[in-house]
Amino acid sequence: MNAPVPARRASAAYRYLFVAGLGLLVGVIATVMVARALQARQDPFPTSLMQVMSRQTDLLRDAQAQNRCSLADSVPRLQTLRSLSNDLDLAFPALKDSAQFQQHASALRATLNTALAAPPTDCLAMGQLIETIQTGCKACHQDFR
Repeated sequence: MNAPVPARRASAAYRYLFVAGLGLLVGVIATVMVARALQARQDPFPTSLMQVMSRQTDLLRDAQAQNRCSLADSVPRLQTLRSLSNDLDLAFPALKDSAQFQQHASALRATLNTALAAPPTDCLAMGQLIETIQTGCKACHQDFR
């Protein structure tokens, strides 16, 4: 008569591997949750404002590079930049009392006001305006980054 074959027990290595995999999965999930919680505490407004202003300046530069320097190409971008420059104090509340920051913000607003009062009509003038805007932005970033 045939004797029943005893059931094989799972190796302890498989149990350790399962627990290690489960621990790794729980660790990854916990890390993602902590990262999201930290990200939720950060205000995205300052970074977003800088990105939109940078994009508008890039669009002005692209229009100049493509020899599209008419008022229809430049004025909407300048108006957007001027409107966004009003929110600089709101985006950086810790710097609103800084005289140096206020000088940079005022200089940008003045440049944009002058450009809107007499918009560039040719590519040479637009190139000079773009250079002035970018120089002002770089100076502020050097002081406050």
